[in-house]
Amino acid sequence: MTNTNQKKTLGEFIFDNQSSFPYSTGELSKLINAIRLAAKITNHEVNKAGLVDILGDAGNTNVQGESQQKLDVYANEKFIQTLIQRGIVCGIASEEEEDFISVDSIDGDNTNKYVVLIDPLDGSSNIDVNASVGTIFSIYRRVSPLGSPVELRDFIQPGKNQVAAGYVMYGTSTMLVFTTGNGVNGFTLNPALGTFYHSHPNMQFPETGKIYSVNEGNYVHFSKGVKSYIKYCQREEEDRPYTARYIGSMVADFHRNLIKGGIYMYPRIGPMQKGKLRLTYECNPIAFLTEQAKGIATTGTQRILDVEPTELHQREAIFCGSRKMVEKLQEFILNEES
Repeated sequence: MTNTNQKKTLGEFIFDNQSSFPYSTGELSKLINAIRLAAKITNHEVNKAGLVDILGDAGNTNVQGESQQKLDVYANEKFIQTLIQRGIVCGIASEEEEDFISVDSIDGDNTNKYVVLIDPLDGSSNIDVNASVGTIFSIYRRVSPLGSPVELRDFIQPGKNQVAAGYVMYGTSTMLVFTTGNGVNGFTLNPALGTFYHSHPNMQFPETGKIYSVNEGNYVHFSKGVKSYIKYCQREEEDRPYTARYIGSMVADFHRNLIKGGIYMYPRIGPMQKGKLRLTYECNPIAFLTEQAKGIATTGTQRILDVEPTELHQREAIFCGSRKMVEKLQEFILNEES
């Protein structure tokens, strides 16, 4: 059992590491604290979801054309509300909203410097069956001039410009995992005290692993290179076959592979060979975490963090995880093209 008396709280960790945060003015620290608060509120609702009328379909569809779950809507509202109330952000973009939200500073002069992009409840279809879900967030400094409202270009920056990113996983325990460009750290919520403790310092992917995570129901639509790699994972040779594990929540699948070693894959699918996951809300923050944890994140042919977004809800393929596993996948994709 974790002895919380010997571990720093999230607040203490942020205070002690303030100088290592980019542009250490205190604003980024306040922003992470705001995310912590919204996560605790959402966690409370997730934990009582089976007891109150918050399960199931809300009767709406989001901008992606996906059916919104009631908890999707709730988490979206709480994260946006909490971020606005803290008076730190100049803009928010959510996977659940068609357009970004411009937020003025408290004194009305549009001098706030940060924009936040969120997937409020990743894997929300898992709620009904009591499986893990999560929140993913990404933080950038604005590129538009101070003193004016935010613009689209503030939100569609390449992932390499992120100053912080992370996720909250609501599972058997609730964890907040994030990076500010100086490694990856994980914090576990003590529900009795309502406090996050620094339970997982300096998280890193094992160099290789034995888990591959992909929705094999889409196998027929995968490219030849991806199909060949999956067959490689299944073959009885050397240290294989690998184990297939797929929860259907990117946060949960990624977190397991980060701890145990593995590769997460969501290839392009369908006749048009388009990705499904959103570049700005899911791929970029997860890719930033991956690289900070000594892993690799790629579209298959390009580093995720180098992709130049052209629209807010752009979709992209992603392969991320343990370095040697992703490198082997890239060999199969390269051979497919040659």
